[in-house]
Amino acid sequence: MSDNAVHRTRHSTEVEASAGAVYRIVAEAENWPHIFPPTVHVDRTEGDDRRERLHIWAFANGVVRDWTSRRELDPEGHRVTFRQEVSAHPVAAMGGEWIIEPAGEGRTSVTLLHDFRVVDDDAEALEWVSRAVDTNSESELAALKRAAESFAREPGVLLSFEDAVDIAGSGQDVYDFLLRADRWEERLPHVSRLVLTEPAPDVQTVEMDTRAADGSVHTTRSVRVSFGPDRLVYKQTEVPALMAAHTGRWTVVPTGDGVRAVSHHTVVLRPDRVRELLGEQAVLEDARRLVRTSLGTNSTATLNLAKAYAEGAAVPS
Repeated sequence: MSDNAVHRTRHSTEVEASAGAVYRIVAEAENWPHIFPPTVHVDRTEGDDRRERLHIWAFANGVVRDWTSRRELDPEGHRVTFRQEVSAHPVAAMGGEWIIEPAGEGRTSVTLLHDFRVVDDDAEALEWVSRAVDTNSESELAALKRAAESFAREPGVLLSFEDAVDIAGSGQDVYDFLLRADRWEERLPHVSRLVLTEPAPDVQTVEMDTRAADGSVHTTRSVRVSFGPDRLVYKQTEVPALMAAHTGRWTVVPTGDGVRAVSHHTVVLRPDRVRELLGEQAVLEDARRLVRTSLGTNSTATLNLAKAYAEGAAVPS
């Protein structure tokens, strides 16, 4: 048992939504990437609505780290406790609790507690971890407030959809095509520039300029996590002005005579920007159609080129 000092933090906010609605956002951790800015991806590796184990990838002071946590969920009491099983250096141990309580009609109080130790009680490490906990906690509480309030007012801000292409070829070839984003500038006509880095095993950062159908160019930045040979997930960290968040995944599923490659998108729209960007008569449904068409067109084009590559057609290698 380590005798390193235990450090504790407390962050809180009030939300104009019911305690049940707020609890659901906290409890459904696999949705965090499109709600909480620091969270890149969450895998629920085991569990139910009472106990679970999560593998989490998230930014800490601008760096993507990953760890595994155990959570205890209390749907009746609207509480969630968590404890990291495997922490990322320089964290030696970390845990905490979400406390969600009614605060008057239509309002909810949310408190986020952390307790943590750092390796060797190192002062520099303590400053780094404290800053990461404070920054992420404040960001998560602000995002929780926005999500709970905006989803209640405008359920249509959340958009999820997928496109699929059947391929008579190797699943590994399809996955390699999707993973090798460093080749997309020469392989994908709608990509005009792409810079890829690999800061950690199975983690990529991608900065990409994409041409839209109207000729405009949009710059996006993403973090991707590879689960080869059949799943590649990503989160855009810089999104077009019409979006508040965009996450997605590519999956490659065996079929009887090949594979089915699927592109799935989840987008949170910004209703406050719809008229500014699409015209005074535009409504949220116009934004949904535009984003669905734009993202679907590009992802389907990518899947069709992956199909041509895997089936041996003339695609740049």
